Amino acid sequence: MYSLILETTHSIFESAPAAMWTEGRPLRAAIMAPRVQLEKAAWRWVETVKPEDIKLEHIELAYRIRLPACKRGTCRRNCKGNPNCLVGIGEHAWLGEIDENAFHNIDDPNSERRDKNTFVGLTNLGATCYVNTFLQVWFHNLELRRSLYQCHNSGYTYYEPQSICEHLQYLFALLQNSNRKYIDPSGLVKALGLDTGQQQDAQEFSKLFLSLLEDTLSKQKNPSLQNVIQQQFCGQFSYVTMCNQCGRSSALPSRFYELELNIQGHKNITECVTEFLKEEKLEGDNRYFCECCQSKQNATRRIRLHSLPPTLNLQLMRFVFDRQTGHKKKLNTFISFPEQLDMGPFLEGKQDQKCVYELSAVLIHRGISAYSGHYIAHVKDARTGDWYKFNDEEIEKMEGKKLQLGIEEDIAETVKSQTRKPKCSKGYHCSRNAYMLVYKVQEEESLDPSRTNVEVPAFLQRLVDQDNHKFEEWCNEMADMRKQSVDKGKAKHEEVKELYELLPARDGEQYEFIPLDWLKKWLDDSTATKEIDCSLFLCSHGKLHPDKVGDSKRVSLQAAQLLYERYGGGPRLDASSLCRECVGQRCRVLRLKNQLNEDFKEVSNLVKRTLSGEGYWVGKASLRSWRQLALEQLEEDEHETKHSNGQTNGQGPHTNNIKEGTEEEMKTFNEDIVCSHGGLSILETERKLVSSDVWTKLREYFPKAPEFTENQEPCQQCLTLEQEEKDNEAVSKMMALDQKNQLLNLFHEKNRPTLTKWPQGTDVLYIVPLFFVDEWRKFIRRPTKSSPVSNVGNTLLLCPHGGFMFTYDSLINGDAQHVALLWPNEWDVISRLFIVDQPISLHCFRQTTPTGSTTQYTTQPDLCWECRESFLFQQQRDLREYTQATIYIRKVIEDKRMVKEAAPELNASSSEAEEDKDEHPKMDGEKDPDFSQLGGIRRSTRHRKLRGEKALIVSANQTLKELKIQIMHAFSVAPFDQNLSIDGKSLTDDLATLGSLGVIPESIICLKADEPIADYAAMDDVYQVRMPEEGFKGEHSTGLLQYL
Repeated sequence: MYSLILETTHSIFESAPAAMWTEGRPLRAAIMAPRVQLEKAAWRWVETVKPEDIKLEHIELAYRIRLPACKRGTCRRNCKGNPNCLVGIGEHAWLGEIDENAFHNIDDPNSERRDKNTFVGLTNLGATCYVNTFLQVWFHNLELRRSLYQCHNSGYTYYEPQSICEHLQYLFALLQNSNRKYIDPSGLVKALGLDTGQQQDAQEFSKLFLSLLEDTLSKQKNPSLQNVIQQQFCGQFSYVTMCNQCGRSSALPSRFYELELNIQGHKNITECVTEFLKEEKLEGDNRYFCECCQSKQNATRRIRLHSLPPTLNLQLMRFVFDRQTGHKKKLNTFISFPEQLDMGPFLEGKQDQKCVYELSAVLIHRGISAYSGHYIAHVKDARTGDWYKFNDEEIEKMEGKKLQLGIEEDIAETVKSQTRKPKCSKGYHCSRNAYMLVYKVQEEESLDPSRTNVEVPAFLQRLVDQDNHKFEEWCNEMADMRKQSVDKGKAKHEEVKELYELLPARDGEQYEFIPLDWLKKWLDDSTATKEIDCSLFLCSHGKLHPDKVGDSKRVSLQAAQLLYERYGGGPRLDASSLCRECVGQRCRVLRLKNQLNEDFKEVSNLVKRTLSGEGYWVGKASLRSWRQLALEQLEEDEHETKHSNGQTNGQGPHTNNIKEGTEEEMKTFNEDIVCSHGGLSILETERKLVSSDVWTKLREYFPKAPEFTENQEPCQQCLTLEQEEKDNEAVSKMMALDQKNQLLNLFHEKNRPTLTKWPQGTDVLYIVPLFFVDEWRKFIRRPTKSSPVSNVGNTLLLCPHGGFMFTYDSLINGDAQHVALLWPNEWDVISRLFIVDQPISLHCFRQTTPTGSTTQYTTQPDLCWECRESFLFQQQRDLREYTQATIYIRKVIEDKRMVKEAAPELNASSSEAEEDKDEHPKMDGEKDPDFSQLGGIRRSTRHRKLRGEKALIVSANQTLKELKIQIMHAFSVAPFDQNLSIDGKSLTDDLATLGSLGVIPESIICLKADEPIADYAAMDDVYQVRMPEEGFKGEHSTGLLQYL
C-alpha cells in the first residue's frame, strides 16, 4: 500500500505531454505532480477501504509522509502539495557566497556629502521648486549676499534665526559652507507662510519677496544697508503724455525692479523692449484731459527709461489670462535673447551710464500648463564664469563655460501647435520655456579678490558648524547601522547554512511538521522572525488537520529541536499528531460523494412508486434539492474550513452556503416542514409522504435531519393561531365596512370643505392630521393586511404649550397640505369611533357694521404666536444653511426695464440680510409677518427654466467670489465682467456668503455682462486688481498671492 501513491505519481509523469520532456528527462513542471493531482492521489485508496478498515499505512498516505523530496535545482518554486519539498522556500539567498551589501538597505552616507568645488542644492518640499530657483539666483548675487550678511543680529550666544531676514542669512551661509550635498529650506519657507503642496505664481513670488526684503533692510541702522535692494535692482522710468493740441507734455516718474515684457507676437528681446517703450495713442473715449487746454484732447503716451540698475530683471510674460477658459495659460513662444545686451539705444539721458549687460541667469518653467510643471535655473558663477544648472537637489556644471539649455526646450513638444526652433546666431540663445532673464552690468576685470570673495560672519558660521557637526554624526550613525546589519546578516547566514542541511527528514527517522509560512519568514531577512505558531493547523481533535499538510513541511526532529530552542512556540506536531478521526471522516465523505449520483437515481425511482407500509413526511422543497444539499454538506465536511468534524446536515453552519438553484432560505434538510414551535408544519401542501426505504437512504446523508412519521400530528399551537387569525380578519372586515359607510364622502374624497371659499351653512370646521386620514383609508381598502386605526393624534399639530401652529392665512397659502378638513357631522362620527387626544376646530365669525360686513377667523385651541414665529424663523434659517441646492442664473443682454437701472442701487450685504425681526403678537385676522423682507428671502416655488438660463448647484456657505467662478465656466464671462443682482439688489461683496446675501434654493440671479477686454495681458492685470490676493504671512504683510 505504501507504493500506491508513488505508482500514481509515476503514472502522472508518464501522462505528461511530450513538450514537457527534454532529452528523455521530464522538465521541472513534470517532475512533481500539481497540488490537486497529489491531493487526489493521496486519497485514492478510499475507493476500496471502508472507514472502519483504515490502518496506519492509509493515514500516512493521506498525510503524504512517503512522498520523495525534491532536489535543489529541480524546482524553481516550492511544491506545496509535497510536505517533503524544501526547495524554493527562500534558501537560495543564503546558500553560497553573499555580497555584504545584501545584508542592509542603507545607502552610503557619503553619497549625501558635498563634492569639492561644487554648489549646494535645495530640497523640494513638495511644490517649492519655484522658490528654490529664485534662492539660487539671489545667492549668486554677491553684492546682495554680502549686504545680507551685514544685517544686525541679536548677538546672543545661542543664536537661532527668527525673522525672514535671519532665515535667509542662515540659508545663504549653509549654501556657502555646508558639508551637505543639499539642504532643507523649511525654516525660510515656514517663516514665509508658504503652502508647500501648492505651486504659486513664481513671478508674483519674486516681486513680493524683494519688496519684503527691501522693507526689512530699510529698517537697519547701518545706512549702507538701507538701500541695498534699490541700488541692486531698482531703475527709473516715467510715463510721458503729450497733448496733440497744445503740445504740452507731462511726466509721471516711477521706479521699477523688473521690466515686464509682453512676448506675444515677438521673436527676440529687442522687439519686446521696443513694444514696452512704444508710443500709445489716446483717442475717443480714452482721450487725455489736458490741464493747459482744460478739456479732453487726443494725446500720445509712452515710457521713457532714465536709469537702469546693476542687476536688470526681465520678466517674460508667458502666463496670460485665457478668456475662453477663464484660467491662465502658458505661451510657448520662442524668444531669442543675447548673452550680451546693449540697453543704450533704449535709454534717454545720462550718457555716462553703463548700458552693456551680460547674461547671468535664466529661469526656466518646464511644462505646458500655467498651473503645473517644474522650475529650474541656469546661473552663471560670478567668480569663475562657469554656468550651472540648479534643479532642486541636483546641480550640474555646464561644459566649456557656456549656457546650454538642453532638454528643457523639449518638454513643451506635446502642445498642438508646433513651431520649429529658430536658428540662433552666435552669442544668442532661444527658449520657449524661459520666463525670467537676469542681466548684470558689464564691468572691467579686476584683480581685487575682495570683489568676488564673500565671508560668512562668525555668528552665522557657528550655526553652519553646528549643522555640519550634526551631519557628521548622522554619517557615523548610518555607518554603524550598516556595520550592525552586516554582522547580523553574517550570523544569520551561518545559522541558515547549518540548519538547512539538517531540515530533511530521512525515512525511518523521527520528524515534526513546521508551518511553511514560518520557514519562509525565517529565511526572509527583511522581517523579524517570530515564534513558531502551529495552532492554526489543528483539527477539532487537537491534531494536524489533513488539509494543512500542503501548508506545512516535514523536517527532522533534530532540526525542529534547534528551531524551537532558538525561537520557541508550539504546539509541536510529530508522528503522533496524525489524526485518525479526521482521516476516517474524510474517507466516509469521499465514499458518500462517489455514491451520491447512484443514490439520487434510486431515490427518484422509489418516490414515484405507490406507498406501502409506514411512511415519513419530507418537505417538498427539501426533496427537490436534497442532492444539492448533500453535495454542499459533503464538500464542507471534506474541506472542514472550521475544523469541526462532528457536524452533519440538519445541524451545523456548513449548510449556510447553499448555491443558487436550491429553495430560497433553505438551510437544513427537512427544515421547510418544521414550524416555529419545532413541530410539524400545518401546511400539507408543502410536504410529501415517502416510504421508509427513501427515508433510510436520505438519513445516510442527513443523520440529524428532523424526522416526522406518517402518524405525527401537526403542531396544535399553529392550528390555534390559524383559527384566531381567521376570526380577527372577519372582525376587521366588519369594522372597515361599518366605518366606510359612516364616512363615505371622506373615504372617496367627495364634497370636501375648502378654505379659499368658506362653505355656506356652517361656521365651524374641524381639523385632523392628513396622516391619520391616509392610514385610515389604507385600513378600509385592505382590512386584512393593514392594522386598524384607533386614535387621532392631533397633538402633532400643536406646540409644546398646547397652542395651534397654523393660521387661517397660512392654511390657505400652503400649510393645508398637512391637514384634512372635516364637516361637523363627520367630526361627530370620528369622535365616536376613535380616541381623540385634542379636538382642533376653525371658526368663522361674520359681523355687519355701518361701514360693511367683516369676517374673522379663529382657531380652538388658540394660535401660539411665540412657537409660530419661532417655527417660521427656523424655516428661514434653514434656507440660509442649505447645501447642494439649485439656483438659476438668467443672463440679461439689455433690458431698460430692469430694476437695476430704474431704481437706486441697493447693495445686499450680510449685515442687511440678518436684521433682527420685530417680535410682537398679532391680533386675530392679522396676516403672518412678511419674512420675505429678511435678507431678500422668499418662498421657493417650482421653477420653470427659460431660454438662456442655467442651473447651478451651490451651498449657503459658498462665497460670491466662488459663485462668480462657477458662472464664468457656465457662461464664459470673466468674474470682473459680471454684474449680478437678485430681486433688484446688486450683489457686490465677493467675500460674503450666498446665505447672507439672501440667495436661497430656487433663487433667480440676473447676470449682465460688461463688454469684453480684447487684450489678454490687460485683462490679466484688471483681474488682479479686481480680485485682490494675499501676500506672505508675517509681521510685514499677510499670506502669499494666489491666483483664483
